[in-house]
Amino acid sequence: MNSFLNGLSQAVRSALWVVVAIVILCGRAQAHELSPAVADLSFENGAFSVEIEMNLEAAIAEIGPDHDDTNDSPNAAEYDALRALDPGALEQRFDGFSGGFLKEIDIISNGAAVDLSIDGLDVPDVGDTELARVSTLRLSGVLPEGAQSLTFGWARQLGAIVLRTQTDAAEDGYAAFLAGGEVSEPIAVEGQVARSLWAVFTDYIGIGFDHILPKGLDHILFVVGLFLLSTQLRPLLIQITAFTLAHTVTLALGMLGVLAIPASIVEPLIAASIVYVAIENIFMSRMSPWRPFIVFGFGLLHGLGFAGVLTEFGIPAGQFVPALIGFNIGVELGQLTVIAICFALVGYWFGGRDWYRARVVIPGSVLVALIGAYWFIERTIL
Repeated sequence: MNSFLNGLSQAVRSALWVVVAIVILCGRAQAHELSPAVADLSFENGAFSVEIEMNLEAAIAEIGPDHDDTNDSPNAAEYDALRALDPGALEQRFDGFSGGFLKEIDIISNGAAVDLSIDGLDVPDVGDTELARVSTLRLSGVLPEGAQSLTFGWARQLGAIVLRTQTDAAEDGYAAFLAGGEVSEPIAVEGQVARSLWAVFTDYIGIGFDHILPKGLDHILFVVGLFLLSTQLRPLLIQITAFTLAHTVTLALGMLGVLAIPASIVEPLIAASIVYVAIENIFMSRMSPWRPFIVFGFGLLHGLGFAGVLTEFGIPAGQFVPALIGFNIGVELGQLTVIAICFALVGYWFGGRDWYRARVVIPGSVLVALIGAYWFIERTIL
């Protein structure tokens, strides 16, 4: 009788943890994630222009870089109110904010600050208020006479930004990932010299890692599902290898434009892949013969998701290979970090216990499956 009650008590505790985790993680799934702004810089006849795609509401509400999610900010209510404004109303709010905003962009040429002017602002109509609205801001300025280069600075409170230049020559161009508060390298006004392959490579490692940790919750849960199947190294290595090979293929094909599938199809299928691996964990105590092939197939889907993210950042002309390899390595480092965290939290301490499967694998897999199912419904119906 006592053993029955102890078992029931353990089951209740496990179920409660599952419920608590679902509430927390589903709340995160609906939250408003912040993405870096993307700026395209161009030069012509002694002047320059900058076209910035950004979350204008987050800047006006002063969400700041300390919050990856707008719901975590004390200004979340103001942000939500701005998201609901029609384009004309938001443009009016920006008019009162623009003077201070321009001071947050620091462009230096010939040792002197260059004044910026606003040429236009395009704000999309209000859509799904659970998703960030991306507005396009066009700025311009006149360079000092004889200017050979400029540097671009972006204030810390505006978060991260991807800065790009493009020219007609395929070998030219510049691209950099600037964290808030960072300043670019000097960018040549004419005959723009591409950044070194190593600089582009290391930049895109950071972009890839950031897409997994902390922002890629769906990819994190998929990797957790792979980890939960077994604490033995061989099954985990087989699954991770299959997943890596697959998403590398479709990431490359997607960036080359060979393969393009709408996100409206890819994202629900990624959620379905999370559900599948979690359910199989519940009914299989070891790796089935078909599991690596299934994981490979799901890896193809995740690669298309990665390609969608990388497309938003863009890849500088002539530096496709180092950027792509760097991004992929960043993704892999992120995934390995997830596995290391899982192993440090539960695998190392409890992996060899008789109760590990009943108290860790099954409740954990149920949690992962329920969250994946919620995302599938959200991405197809809600």
